[in-house]
Amino acid sequence: MFYQKKGFTMECNVGGIDRILRISVGALLVVLTATNMIGMWGWLGFIPLATGLFRFCPAYPLLGINSCGTSCNKGSCSK
Repeated sequence: MFYQKKGFTMECNVGGIDRILRISVGALLVVLTATNMIGMWGWLGFIPLATGLFRFCPAYPLLGINSCGTSCNKGSCSK
C-alpha cells in the first residue's frame, strides 16, 4: 500500500530547458558507458535521466530551487 507522508508531495520542480538538458546528458552518459567509451561512473547518468523524465529532482526542494516557473501546475508532473 502506498502512502504519502504529511508535508511532502512530489510536485514538479524541473522545467523545460532543465528537463531537456538532464535527459540529453543522462542518455549520453549511459550510451557512452554501454559502449565502453567511458568508465563505470557513466552509469550515474541514470540519475539526471530519471529526474528529467519524472520532472522531479529531490535535491531541489532542499535547496529551495524550482526551474518550472509559472507554467508548472499541481499534477503536471504526471503528464
